[in-house]
Amino acid sequence: MIKKILPALVLGLSSISAAVIAAPVHAEDMKAERVNVRGTIVNYSGSTLKVKTREGQTLDVALADDWKVSSVANAKVTDIKPGDFVGIASLPKEGGGDGALEVLIFPPALKGAGEGSYGWDLKPNSSMTNATVADAVKGVDGRTVTMSYHSKERKISIPDGTPVVTFAPATKEDLIPGAVVFIPAEKAATGTIAQQVLVGKNGVVPPM
Repeated sequence: MIKKILPALVLGLSSISAAVIAAPVHAEDMKAERVNVRGTIVNYSGSTLKVKTREGQTLDVALADDWKVSSVANAKVTDIKPGDFVGIASLPKEGGGDGALEVLIFPPALKGAGEGSYGWDLKPNSSMTNATVADAVKGVDGRTVTMSYHSKERKISIPDGTPVVTFAPATKEDLIPGAVVFIPAEKAATGTIAQQVLVGKNGVVPPM
């Protein structure tokens, strides 16, 4: 099944993980601002997705001609192994270090997508780290993983109960009112435009 969905996912997954892969900047793109839209679907009309955002606003998201849709499936923290490529949103802990807010396990074919660590907007002061797991150590309250990227390392603890997901297939028929979505998009003068939609299904919602 993974082999069947990868072609549809590859285009947008690096954006979903907030890893901005450098691309030429054209004059017409200068005013575009990257935004992450989180909320629930109000209506889907084929070229537009109306979303009630987590901030309480109703937003029309225009879908690009080649837009893709995917979903997430539950995984377990014990699924994370050295050598896996994962994306972890985290917050600094009071006692030092970082604590995970959610974990995304990438399929092997997407290893290296958006590698790095950068600011993220899931919560204030949060960050996103896309990196290879060097080791995973079980502790009293969950696990701690050592993330390796660009010759750097970062240790992130994953408390028990932290959402852990991986990518799963979805279709346009899953874009129903009330479904939870995460949409990496661009906000331009003409409105908010997206090439990728991540939609919750089977009771699993995008935690990122």
